[in-house]
Amino acid sequence: MTTIPSRLASVSAISGTQQIARQRVRALYRDWYRSAPQIVSLYALNISPSMIREKKRADFERHRGITDVNVIDMLIFKSKQEYQETMNCWKTEAHVMSWFRKHEVRAPPTTFMDKFLAGRDDPQVLLPWQAENNH
Repeated sequence: MTTIPSRLASVSAISGTQQIARQRVRALYRDWYRSAPQIVSLYALNISPSMIREKKRADFERHRGITDVNVIDMLIFKSKQEYQETMNCWKTEAHVMSWFRKHEVRAPPTTFMDKFLAGRDDPQVLLPWQAENNH
């Protein structure tokens, strides 16, 4: 499959009013919604298009309360960038499936190895100069 980098490229626009920003958000949501079946087939995902639609709906809903037009424009830009990368196949299946793993709640690490892999220090194991600073 040939990739045309400019296929979905667009100039960054600034919304003058909240009404214009709202229209741009709706158009972007429609693009994501309509492209869900194509995303599933492009990446040969073992999920239904409705799952992608639900995830994207949740992403848009998470930012529903934002009223600052500049912030809305920035979020539109980021979402359009993600849309272009996705539709031009600049991602792998793992990238697309990571959308569904981002917000999983994990149990806190309990073993040393789990804490180490999570990047946390074990408070029971301190070096001598660290123990002096903690008291």
